[in-house]
Amino acid sequence: MAAVDHFNLLYREISRSCNFYIEALAIVGAWYTVRKCVSLAFDTYSTLRLHLIPKLGGKIDLVKRYGKWAVVTGSTDGIGKAYAEELAKRGINIILISRNKEKLEAVSRSISETYKVETDFIVADFSMGREPYPAIKEALKDREIGILVNNVGLFYSYPDYFTNLSEDLLWDMINVNIASANMMTHIVLPGMVQKKKGAIVNLSSASCCQPTPMLTIYGASKTYLDYFSRALHYEYASKGIFVQSLTPFVIATKMVACSSVASERSFFFPSAEEYARHAISTLGLSTRTTGYWKHAIKVGLQSALLILLGS
Repeated sequence: MAAVDHFNLLYREISRSCNFYIEALAIVGAWYTVRKCVSLAFDTYSTLRLHLIPKLGGKIDLVKRYGKWAVVTGSTDGIGKAYAEELAKRGINIILISRNKEKLEAVSRSISETYKVETDFIVADFSMGREPYPAIKEALKDREIGILVNNVGLFYSYPDYFTNLSEDLLWDMINVNIASANMMTHIVLPGMVQKKKGAIVNLSSASCCQPTPMLTIYGASKTYLDYFSRALHYEYASKGIFVQSLTPFVIATKMVACSSVASERSFFFPSAEEYARHAISTLGLSTRTTGYWKHAIKVGLQSALLILLGS
């Protein structure tokens, strides 16, 4: 009988101990779930504030806020051209920079005639290392640049292993995707600081958020731009400069022509014009954004999936 009593006592002690651990785990689980749900709700609110409210409240006067001239690199095709057109719609004069003179002349003339703004262009090949920047600096020295859009970029012809890439491509990727943003910012930023206003937009990519095997150098270059943007904003926000990192997912442009799926416009793959129209509405509101509400939804869905998997 004593043995039975001892067993019952031991069982009750073990049960109490197990219940304690179960309750503790339940509290931790509940806390984790609530935290993730609050985070998701906050992200949803932020998305609505960023992408919906500005459309209801009217457009920001970018000329008054930043200045009357904008410089856009890689501006004869894709996002660069579309972004330049959107800026011109807001009454901003445009300076286009690209390597093809004929295209520059055509786009410059089209923007000027369509939107009734002043335009100019500079022929420059950013793959040429330090060579193009003295001429760019000289051409911009008397202009009050309010907005700089570092859009020029180089993508892979097709995904491939790092060791299969040519040395020329490696240097071009560094010069075009990384060095151009550094040097262009170094040229225009002093004037912005002097005026105590200006905006710098760097076209990064959602590929900066995770490793991109078979697109290693491209993803790494976009990660650099994202880090550069965020750090630069901390340095110069107090001086009136707004620095933005745009991190879109795939946009249907010539750059992704290697993918027949990505190069076709669809729900999550907007045209350059559609993307630019949304992205420009986030200028001055968010220092780091996909720039496009459907891409923001994609991020939200991925976060919700992680919550479900975590629970």
